[in-house]
Amino acid sequence: MSGMPLNGELLALGGRQLRTARTLPRYRLWALPGGPPALPGLTRIDGDAAGAAIEVEVWALPEAGFARLVAAIPSPLGIGTVRLEDGTAPKGFLAEAAGTTGAAGVSAFGGWRRYCAVR
Repeated sequence: MSGMPLNGELLALGGRQLRTARTLPRYRLWALPGGPPALPGLTRIDGDAAGAAIEVEVWALPEAGFARLVAAIPSPLGIGTVRLEDGTAPKGFLAEAAGTTGAAGVSAFGGWRRYCAVR
């Protein structure tokens, strides 16, 4: 996210922030174990499970930068489709469900930036 510890890596790949958005209320946000830096994990909830709308940033990357980013993403993170309230569905960071074992659920903060501000 802009201004956060790993933002320089995204900028070095040619990334530029397009906008801030919110997911559909079908996601959970996690503070993943490990770090520093602390890493967020976003998982999509299916079925009747309770989820939340989470604030995210939408970025553009050149194809070569995207390829380098994907190659460097550490487990349990990956790239998947993130469904937003505005009806768009860009590619974004998601966490594997197994990677949330031992993670703190932080969905109630509504976004990673708000969570980091109060922790």
